[in-house]
Amino acid sequence: MTNWLEWYNSLVKPEWTPAPSTIGLIWQILYPMIIVTFGFVFVQAIRKKLPWPVALPFAINLVANVIFTPIQFGMRNLPLAAVDILIVWMSIIWLAVVIWKYYRWVSLAQIPYFVWVSLATVLQLSITWNNR
Repeated sequence: MTNWLEWYNSLVKPEWTPAPSTIGLIWQILYPMIIVTFGFVFVQAIRKKLPWPVALPFAINLVANVIFTPIQFGMRNLPLAAVDILIVWMSIIWLAVVIWKYYRWVSLAQIPYFVWVSLATVLQLSITWNNR
């Protein structure tokens, strides 16, 4: 069995696909923002300063984000990875909307995450389609 990078490099991808090192760098920039903002939301929910339903899309997003890599590179299941990234993308919209009335800065801080996941979603859907 080939390693994940050989497998990924063998896939038909759009010409504009970022290099794996670029993708990794972008996540290294985004994850601290995600940790701070999501952590803040969960702490506020625990302190009962936010209703738990407001934290729900953050939890869904976190789980979907974490399981993407095992689905994509462990299971090598492109259709399931496509569904998963759509969940990540939709839950960013959901969480930004529900947190807005409580903490607008948390909502605004998701803009870079949303932009990147939008690009990554189009990329994943393209890869899934091209390798069916």
